[in-house]
Amino acid sequence: MEQNLSSYRIFYAVANTGNISKAAKELYISQPAISKSIQKLEENIGVKLFDRSSRGVTLTSEGELLYAHVKSAFETLTSGEEKLRRSIALGIGNLTIGVSSTLCKYILLPYLRDFIKKYPHINISIACHSTHQTLKLLEDGKLDIGLIGKPELFKNIDFYPLREIEDIFVASKDYLRNLKIRGVEKQYILQNSTLLLLDKENMTRQYIDNYFQNSQTIIQDIIEVSNMDLLIEMSKIGLGIGCAIRDFVQNELKIGSLVEIPLNLPIPKRFVGFAYKKDAKISKSLKHFIDFYEEYHL
Repeated sequence: MEQNLSSYRIFYAVANTGNISKAAKELYISQPAISKSIQKLEENIGVKLFDRSSRGVTLTSEGELLYAHVKSAFETLTSGEEKLRRSIALGIGNLTIGVSSTLCKYILLPYLRDFIKKYPHINISIACHSTHQTLKLLEDGKLDIGLIGKPELFKNIDFYPLREIEDIFVASKDYLRNLKIRGVEKQYILQNSTLLLLDKENMTRQYIDNYFQNSQTIIQDIIEVSNMDLLIEMSKIGLGIGCAIRDFVQNELKIGSLVEIPLNLPIPKRFVGFAYKKDAKISKSLKHFIDFYEEYHL
């Protein structure tokens, strides 16, 4: 666009009022400045835009064509300004959260239920990824915040612990009964069972692998599962012994569809919480989210 916006603003005002004097009053500029701007616009475009008479000005056919586009442009700008003002007044914003499917279901969604009640006009997007992928996306600036298990090492990430979780091993009563029939002693159950574990990309799996190494537990058979919900269901039908987070199998333990396996060396508890990039620009939506979860868990 060769002309600046002010030239089209003047053209628009003159076309709407049909009078240079009225346009000058509307725009708070002098009549000579209006006339000079219209003349320059006509010279630059190479067409006559107005017919002038003692009663005012009227658009030429070329002026009508230009006016239709200028009118649409200014209406779009006005609409944008109104939406922006409404957005500011309502606190409308956008927030992208990275989280695993398991943590999303059991921790994030219950939390978001309360957050949305307070900030109903913030648009929330949820990207389900492993913790490693979430951390990478945070580093790349593609997420605002992530809900993750606390990593052992993190450099440019601020981590706010939400809650402590405990990993346990569970199985169906039938599965344990069959192990007993085969003569498997309690202290060697894990070594002589099929274990249902999350895949190696998952931080929970890596945490459990470290536990096996530290406790000198040698594992024989493993079935890798993509998410914990599936792992729990497979444990319930007797496919093996599953490693699950205690809070996520409370109901199954209560009704007896799963039984906890006693361990000689308990698995150390760990934290899950929100993480965001230290040097990231904190949007108003993210600030609301951070303030909310800090108050939420005081």
